[in-house]
Amino acid sequence: MKKILVVIDMQKDFVDGALGTPEAVAIVPDVVKEIKKKYDKVFVTRDTHQSNYLETQEGRNLPVVHCVEDTPGWQLDKKVANALKKVEDPVILNKPTFGSDRLAPRIRAYCDPKEIESITLIGLCTDICVVSNAMLLKVAFPETELRCIAKCCAGVTPESHEAALTTMKMCQVKII
Repeated sequence: MKKILVVIDMQKDFVDGALGTPEAVAIVPDVVKEIKKKYDKVFVTRDTHQSNYLETQEGRNLPVVHCVEDTPGWQLDKKVANALKKVEDPVILNKPTFGSDRLAPRIRAYCDPKEIESITLIGLCTDICVVSNAMLLKVAFPETELRCIAKCCAGVTPESHEAALTTMKMCQVKII
């Protein structure tokens, strides 16, 4: 049985850049430790916007330019990137919005869902991208144990982080 890790949007702009928070900075050491644990496959998402971000629906609702492709803020946090260098063939997926519609198909391409013991989610932001990806994975893999490691996630605020953990728990994601 395979254990899969999904590292969500651990990018400079979310850690200590345009939308960074002290809580996001604080989870980096735990995220690095988790990446170093034994998983059969690691998938990584990157929030990816273009230079016209402020003209998009998301940009009109969140008018803070962030994670523009090929900018320093779009890059993975350096400590996270260094940890991922030691992972065998991580799958990196760029996504233009909160949830990745390519994540579940890429996991299915890696292995049959019946072979998956668990899918563990970590990263940023708990209340936006982590919860969105958790819900998409729950739909795609209803019989797979989905897990979210609370200390390896941070939300926009501590309160919204807790609310997202509660939401995931109510949708049968195991909160660790």
